[in-house]
Amino acid sequence: MSNAPTAPTSHAGPTPLQGAMLWVGAIVLALANFIAVLNMTIANVTEANMAGALGAGSSQGTWIITAYAVAEAITVPLTGWLSGRFGAVRVFSLSVAMFGVASWLCGLSGSLGMLLVMRVFQGMAGGPLLALSQTLLLRIFPKEKAMQAMGLWAMTTLLAPVVGPVLGGWICDNWSWPWVYYINVPMALAFAAIAWGLLKRYEDPLVKQPVDKIGFLLLVIWVGALQIMLDEGKDLDWFASHEIIVLAIVAVIGFFAFLIWELTEEHPIVDLRVFRHRGFAASMFVLALAFGAFFGLNVLTPLWLQYNLGYTTTWAGLVVAWGGLLSVVFSPIAANLANRFDPRWLIFIGCFWLGGDTLWRAVANTDMDYWTIVIPMFFMGLGMPMYYVPITGLAMGSVEEKETASAAGLMNFIRTISGAFATSLVTTFWQDKSYIAHDQLANIVDPAQIASALIAMAPTIPGQMGREALNMAVTGQSLMLATNDLMIGIAIVFFISAFAIALAPKAARAVDAAAIGH
Repeated sequence: MSNAPTAPTSHAGPTPLQGAMLWVGAIVLALANFIAVLNMTIANVTEANMAGALGAGSSQGTWIITAYAVAEAITVPLTGWLSGRFGAVRVFSLSVAMFGVASWLCGLSGSLGMLLVMRVFQGMAGGPLLALSQTLLLRIFPKEKAMQAMGLWAMTTLLAPVVGPVLGGWICDNWSWPWVYYINVPMALAFAAIAWGLLKRYEDPLVKQPVDKIGFLLLVIWVGALQIMLDEGKDLDWFASHEIIVLAIVAVIGFFAFLIWELTEEHPIVDLRVFRHRGFAASMFVLALAFGAFFGLNVLTPLWLQYNLGYTTTWAGLVVAWGGLLSVVFSPIAANLANRFDPRWLIFIGCFWLGGDTLWRAVANTDMDYWTIVIPMFFMGLGMPMYYVPITGLAMGSVEEKETASAAGLMNFIRTISGAFATSLVTTFWQDKSYIAHDQLANIVDPAQIASALIAMAPTIPGQMGREALNMAVTGQSLMLATNDLMIGIAIVFFISAFAIALAPKAARAVDAAAIGH
């Protein structure tokens, strides 16, 4: 995202990898991206177990998620500058190794404080992996196969948020919470060694640039304040809390100060000037809406299944996992289609498909069986790669070649922030809507007061049980109504994103793998 050094159009570098070595490199890069994205969601269903085991409350446990998210969101924008200063391959290899070491120390943590510090280091290492895995994939693939590289990268990006809750729940149910982190260690260390040995010949000459220290400080301030506000808002009743008000003011002032500074700085740490390209700006708007809606669905579905239908963490995760099966199969197909057709039409179809599928899910009820829930989840997997793969090509093709490193970093940053917004909004609205629905149902469930009269006439214990049963029935239906209302709202966001892609002109150029790789 900084003004990282870029090669001219006539890039003269090592030839792309071929044969088995190409796929070894591709799998290592894709899986490194996978574990970085995975750790954004794997703690979502396990933070209560971790907090309890470390003697902390559930509200304190949310910091386990926040620590990683804030650190990752801050380091993603630094990727361009780090790559130019130290080399993309070197930064990638060291980041993967650091990720493995930090994961190991997370598992060894004996207190919540130590776990939070290690999660910060884990997030700091995960940020560069998101952008550099994409960058290096495009660098090692032949130019004519650039979209296949994007398809592979998109597949792991879409699959990881789905697998995270499943894997985290299964590990906590069958092993213990430290293994949520230990599973990263052997993969990360192996990926670091393989990546350096295989890809170091793709390193670029280093270019020293001054560090935008003020820009970095402002970035830390506004992103940190925003993420903490989003995570704590629900528990503190949002703007009824002085803490949330202060955080909101700091985030807003910090953001505008950051905006002004970066647009006037000669060597900005985040090159915001790429937003002058209408195609890139429109693509990022659509990405924020559609990825946020997708992430929100992945947060809402396990909540509904566990609190409303009584699913275990593992089974709730298995339901969500069905949404990733067709994404895996269809990502290469979407990449091929993006080479042959206008990506704007593919993005429109993908977002519209997701909106229609979400509306299908908005007629749920508490009597649904497993397969009735799973079928629409399964078909949702067609829409995600159809929109996500071509939007990368459209966004990168809308900027100048020298700006592609900055554009790629911004794309990952926006995706991270939209996921944070979606998580906060979904959990808040789901809770608030369930309370409203509960009040409304309580007024109409027994209008003649017959049930209440019978309960009042019963002995103390049966009467109390009757009141509890009636309240549980009302609560269950209120959660169901809240879930369906949110599904409709998320579907509308998908439809808006489908039509919003019309704001983007056709890409000015085809995506050049050599250019994006720098």
